[in-house]
Amino acid sequence: MHLSIVVPCFNEEHGLQRLHDALVEALSGHVRDYEVILVDDGSTDRTLSEARRLSEHDPRFRYVSLSRNFGKEPAMLCGLRHARGGQVALLDADLQHPPRLLPRMMLLLDTGYDQVVARRSRSGERAWRTASSRAYYRLASRWLDVRLQDGAGDYRVLSRRAVDALLSLPEHHRFSKGLFAWIGFDTGWVTYRNVPRETGESRWRLADLVDHGIDGLTAFNDKPLRPAIYLGLLVAGLAGVLGALADDEERWPTVLLGLGGVQVLMLGVLGEYAGRAYAESRRRPHYLVKENGPVPDPLPGQHRLCNAGLVP
Repeated sequence: MHLSIVVPCFNEEHGLQRLHDALVEALSGHVRDYEVILVDDGSTDRTLSEARRLSEHDPRFRYVSLSRNFGKEPAMLCGLRHARGGQVALLDADLQHPPRLLPRMMLLLDTGYDQVVARRSRSGERAWRTASSRAYYRLASRWLDVRLQDGAGDYRVLSRRAVDALLSLPEHHRFSKGLFAWIGFDTGWVTYRNVPRETGESRWRLADLVDHGIDGLTAFNDKPLRPAIYLGLLVAGLAGVLGALADDEERWPTVLLGLGGVQVLMLGVLGEYAGRAYAESRRRPHYLVKENGPVPDPLPGQHRLCNAGLVP
């Protein structure tokens, strides 16, 4: 198997046929031996039915359906574990990752790279999204032990060596953008213009983006703890100054308010790390598979449901 294409799907019933047609057109004449792995991440519409239909009509298309919505990160991990190709591509089902780039990315990978990443330009994007993304990447570059490239998402083609390196990482809380950078290896880049969704609307809410950003900042190191200490010292110092300058009746409430704010902040930061440590200690699987299409037996690390029990 030369190429495996992993596509996480959540409520994409109206887009899977378009995805199929776009992939077949893009790869025709370039790649003969490939497979497409549709990972249904607990969709509530007819995504699973569409995936079944596509796999019946085109043997190159396979599907894996998770028992519930586990999130995009576990869905990508599931697809990587099922992928059999010497090269593995990751792309979204909504066609915002143009399949026409795949042949070019594969050729670049053949020149000696282990990762070829499609980097999105910011043209055509909403102003608030562009500003917030750039601010986040600047902050991430300061705080993370790895460097994230602005505009680099999950759309990429990986060598088998890079995939095996990713699958060897044991952590439960996975932040793939950081993991892609952490494994290193030589990386090539392809730039493309932002493409609107073919169907439906984005399911990423502002709260989801904020949570994803926090995951990224806390997934790789304990550096957020250090600014919390500095901030605590700063607020405590300001509270002391204000307490000295304020009247007797206002002094102690001011000091107590400042110290209380520091304590709440520190508890929040410590709680974030404690929660992650607890999640890692439980060693639960990243996901459960309830159904898969015409595929070989699960690869090592896979889990599926059988007679209401969890079996490897």
